[in-house]
Amino acid sequence: MEGVRVGSGRIRLPVLFEPSEHPPLRRPIAVDAETTPRQLVLRTMFGNPRRTVPAAILVVGHQVGEALVPVVMGLAIDRGVGTGDLAATLRWIVVLGCVFAMLSLSFRFGSRIGFLGMQTIQHGLRNQVTDRILDPRGMAGAGRSPGVALSIATSDVTRLAITVAAVVYPIGELGAVLFCGVVLLWISWPLGVVVLLGAPAILWCLDRAGGPLRRRSEHEQKAAGEAAGAAADLVAGFRVIKGIHAEPEADRRYAVASERALRAVITARRAQGAYLGVMDSVAALFVVTVGIAAGVMTVTGTLTVGQLITVVGLTQFVMGPLSALGTNFGRIWVAGLASAKRVLMILQAPYAREAGTVDVGPTTDVLELDAVPLPGGELTVTLPRRGVTAVVADAETTAALAAVLARSKSVESGSVRVGGQDVFEFDDATAIRVLRVAPHSADLFEGSVAENIAAGIGEAADAESRVTRAAFAAACDDVAEVLPHGLDTEVGEAGRLLSGGQRQRIGLARALAADSAVLVLVDPTNAVDSVTETTIAERLRAARGDAATVVFTHSPTLIAHADAVLTIDEDMSATLAGQAVAS
Repeated sequence: MEGVRVGSGRIRLPVLFEPSEHPPLRRPIAVDAETTPRQLVLRTMFGNPRRTVPAAILVVGHQVGEALVPVVMGLAIDRGVGTGDLAATLRWIVVLGCVFAMLSLSFRFGSRIGFLGMQTIQHGLRNQVTDRILDPRGMAGAGRSPGVALSIATSDVTRLAITVAAVVYPIGELGAVLFCGVVLLWISWPLGVVVLLGAPAILWCLDRAGGPLRRRSEHEQKAAGEAAGAAADLVAGFRVIKGIHAEPEADRRYAVASERALRAVITARRAQGAYLGVMDSVAALFVVTVGIAAGVMTVTGTLTVGQLITVVGLTQFVMGPLSALGTNFGRIWVAGLASAKRVLMILQAPYAREAGTVDVGPTTDVLELDAVPLPGGELTVTLPRRGVTAVVADAETTAALAAVLARSKSVESGSVRVGGQDVFEFDDATAIRVLRVAPHSADLFEGSVAENIAAGIGEAADAESRVTRAAFAAACDDVAEVLPHGLDTEVGEAGRLLSGGQRQRIGLARALAADSAVLVLVDPTNAVDSVTETTIAERLRAARGDAATVVFTHSPTLIAHADAVLTIDEDMSATLAGQAVAS
């Protein structure tokens, strides 16, 4: 073990396993089986009132300040310029400067606070979706590719979180419309009535026109998610695709998904353009009507010159908030509603198994399978309590049995017990401490080699020594020698800076360092060369001591070094034979 270099100091465990020093940013958004997409959007919009309420108030202040500009200018003309009073004119100029300062500061701070609230909501939502995807109990129902799940956890969560802006900006715009209506009532009640009745009418038109856009937006996001999922899955399996020379077929499948997404986007954008065009036309017609009415009243002497300027200024200004009501609220709402439906696909997915409650480990570590249903029949076998047991079975049986032992797939009948206790009754922390299954393909996170190996240890006091021993047992001393910084070398995202064999050895070392009572390894050496495989086979038994280790393999080397060999035939008949350990 002298060749394994971990570093000069104590291993820094991954952040995932460090206790948090800060409380959660916010409470999770409540979601149950009865939650509808509309309810989820509303709960998201109002999920962080501590920030969205002050932001909305400041944005209302900004919009009211914008509407005050023509009001102050009209008063300055009537009471200062029109009367020739220089002092009054200067006072109104000062008031106008204060209004500009108020509206500028309100917008800056309101937007920043609102953006912070939106980001906080987005962070919480993404954690909720990610936690559900990674929940050890799994997701039952329709299958979801990793790419689709990634698309939902990123783009759909972002669109849903953006609905927080609908609490901030449209409220300010509505406040501006109402303020303009009040001012116009003060100047001329007919104009005020027109504005106060016209704003709700536009909102009604908005709701009626949003239906087709909502449907197209949902279809667009679904197609885009499928295309993103296909791309993610293509990148993840790129080496396999290259290995079997399936590049043309992979290219064809992605092109089909991409073309479908493109057509959906074009259709949705056309609907959105028509939708916004209708809303702009309605708003423009409304403003023109008010402007004509004000011009007629000025000609007849009903309005003063200052009031005319105020009415014209308010009429020009109110067109912006009225148009933005359709743009901001309508577009944000329909996109958020479509994304909420996809987010609920994850959050409302039924669990593949029930959560266990037992948190006390067994007194022994004997692994027993009693009439466990598998593709070829029911399997009943008791594995040795100690030593390395090599299990020889076909690929389908291996995959099904590994899924059951990992508790990612529940059993409808029979039982899987360790020390006489059903493993499906353990809580998640106890289950992985008692029975751990390590797949042949290791998933690495961004960090150093040592941090990846230490990921399954937790807060153990002997973490560094366990990492060193596990790295040696998994033949990572060769890896440490070729890497520039030994086990302190960064592995890159998903371990892409390492070879397949190096990633597999690091995954094996991580499983060994965790020191579970029963360790199940699935083809742990199929990506390494024969010399390295022999080294691992020789060190594996010593690393595990007297604990139980089950290895699914067809490797003659691993079988030769096993203490026992369990052969599972196609009819699920199991033969357990002792095997002398090779020197």
